[in-house]
Amino acid sequence: MTQDIAPAPSGLSLIGLRGTGKSTVGRLLAARLGRDFADADAVLEARAGRTIRAIFSDDGEPAFRDWEERVVTELTARPGLVLATGGGVVLRESNRARLRAYGPVVWLAAPPAVLATRLAADSRGLADRPALTAAGTLGELAAVLSAREPLYRDLADLVVDTSDRTPEEVVDAVVAGLLDRGGRLG
Repeated sequence: MTQDIAPAPSGLSLIGLRGTGKSTVGRLLAARLGRDFADADAVLEARAGRTIRAIFSDDGEPAFRDWEERVVTELTARPGLVLATGGGVVLRESNRARLRAYGPVVWLAAPPAVLATRLAADSRGLADRPALTAAGTLGELAAVLSAREPLYRDLADLVVDTSDRTPEEVVDAVVAGLLDRGGRLG
């Protein structure tokens, strides 16, 4: 299904915890809207020449967050992207300000139990990303969501629950939700 929505100079950003579908939905949404797609984590790894796990392990979280901020700055300078961000992008006010100024922000959300199941089913889901707590996958997701939820909620123009939806259904919900909020995307 194609939308009659012209690409806008502003971008559209997807935020949320890992496992919510930001990259998958972002690619589909970009195709639907005739926009370019960028996955901030993939760009970060390409620029750094290392995996996110390696950056965390070798240099620590602050160094990773510095990389993340540089990549967000770079990508939000490109007009009209559908941008899938890393789950922790909201931790820095500078990133939140850039995303807010860039265009609509959509929080893709799902309960920690759903995310844990998705990540366990995806061979890359747990292997590619560092553990952020020692609580195990479900405990970590619950703790991280608890800490980040106010930031996600404050930044989001739209919240879409991805729990019981296919990626295509999430795209439909994003498009419909943003059109309902303002009659256009971007």
